[in-house]
Amino acid sequence: MLQNNKIGIIGLGYVGLPLAVEFAKQYKVFGYDINHKRIDQLKAGIDHTKEITEEELNAVITPVCTTPKGLFLTNEIELLKACTIYIVTVPTPVDKNNRPDLSPLVNASLLIGKVLKKDDIVIYESTVYPGVTEDECMPVLEKASGLRYNVDFFAGYSPERINPGDKLHTVANIRKITSGSNEKTAQIVDDLYSSVIKAGTFKADSIKVAEAAKVIENAQRDINIAFVNELAMIFNKLGIDTHKVLEAAGTKWNFLNFRPGLVGGHCIGVDPYYLAQKAQEAGYHPEIILAGRRINDSMGAYVADQFIKKMICKGTSLITAEVLVLGFTFKENCPDVRNTRVIDIIRRLEEYKVKVHIHDPWANAEQAQRAYGVICENGESKSRTYDGVMLAVAHEEFKNMDLKALCKPNAVLYDLKAFLPDNLVNARL
Repeated sequence: MLQNNKIGIIGLGYVGLPLAVEFAKQYKVFGYDINHKRIDQLKAGIDHTKEITEEELNAVITPVCTTPKGLFLTNEIELLKACTIYIVTVPTPVDKNNRPDLSPLVNASLLIGKVLKKDDIVIYESTVYPGVTEDECMPVLEKASGLRYNVDFFAGYSPERINPGDKLHTVANIRKITSGSNEKTAQIVDDLYSSVIKAGTFKADSIKVAEAAKVIENAQRDINIAFVNELAMIFNKLGIDTHKVLEAAGTKWNFLNFRPGLVGGHCIGVDPYYLAQKAQEAGYHPEIILAGRRINDSMGAYVADQFIKKMICKGTSLITAEVLVLGFTFKENCPDVRNTRVIDIIRRLEEYKVKVHIHDPWANAEQAQRAYGVICENGESKSRTYDGVMLAVAHEEFKNMDLKALCKPNAVLYDLKAFLPDNLVNARL
C-alpha cells in the first residue's frame, strides 16, 4: 500500500515545503533541510517564502517521528533512514559564467546515499538537462550507498512546476509529469503523485523525456519574452507604444499574450542555460535559445539607459540626481530575490553616478543585502522626493502609493511593467 511509505523530502524551499505539506496530509513525511534556522522557523509556524501559512503548517507538523502521517521536520540525516521514498527538491543554479551548477544536487545525492536501503526509490524534482538523473546522480548514489541502481534501488523524476507567489496554481492544482527508471517504478511514482495532485498526472515515457519536457517549458517562455522585448526596443525607436500594439494584436484568437520586461528568478532565467549546455556537449550550438538569453539578460541595462535619457531630456543633472526603484524581488507579490534582474537596473544607474534608493515591501532586506549588497530602505524611502521613480516590480501595494508625492516637479515616473494608469506615468517600456 502507498500509505505504508515514509517520504523524505530533501530541501524545504519554494518547491520542497509546499510538496511536503501536501504529502503530509496523507503520508508520513520527513522534511529535511541543511539550514538549521529554516527548520526552527518552520517549527514555529513561520515560512519566510510566504508559500505556506502558519495555519497550514500547524495543521500537518508533528513533533515526533512516530506518527502514522504528518510532517516531521529535521536536519538530522540519521532520522531519514526510516524513509522508503526520497524526493530531492534542491535548487539547480548556474555559476557566474552561466554554466549549470550541479553541486546542490550532488550533495543531496551523497546525503541520501548514506541512508539508502534496498528497494528504496529516489525521485528528483530539481530542473536539469536530460540525463542528469541517471548519468550524474545515480553514480553518486551507488558509490555512497554501495547499492546498484535499478537492481537494489530505483529512481524517478517528476519536475516541479511551482509558481512562487501564485495562490491559484498551487502544487495540488498543477498537472504533474512523472517518470521512473523502469515500468514498475514509473507506476509507483505516478500512483504516489496521483494520490495528492488534484489536477492529475502525466506519465512520461522515460526519465530523460520528463527532464527534457521540464527544461523546454521555461526555455519556450524565455524565447517568447525575448521576442516581445526585442519588439519593445524596435517600437521605442519608432515612437510606438508597445503595449498598445500588443493589445491590438491580442484580439486575434491565437496570439500569445506575452509582455516585455525583466526575466529573472530560479527557472526562466536559468533553465535555458541547462539545455544549451547539454546541446553543446552533444555537438550542437543552440542559436535561438542563447539569442533569447542574450536579449533578456540585456534588458536591465536597456531599461536603465532609457530611464536616464528621459531624465536628461527633463534637464536633470545626473551628478546630484536621486532615483527610487520600486521593487527588488524577481516577480510581483513574492519575497524571492533569487536571480532578480532588478539588480541590473540598479548597477547600470549607479554607473551614471545617480544615487539609487530601493523600496520593496516584499523583499527580505537581510537576504537582499547579503546576496547583492543593496539596502531596501522601505520606510525611509517614502519620506523624500526624487528626480526619477521607476516601478520595476508590480507589487499590489504600489497601486495604493501616492507616487506623484514622491516625485519632484520635473521627475520621470517610469513604469517598467505597464502596471500604473497611463495618465500617471511619463515613460514606460
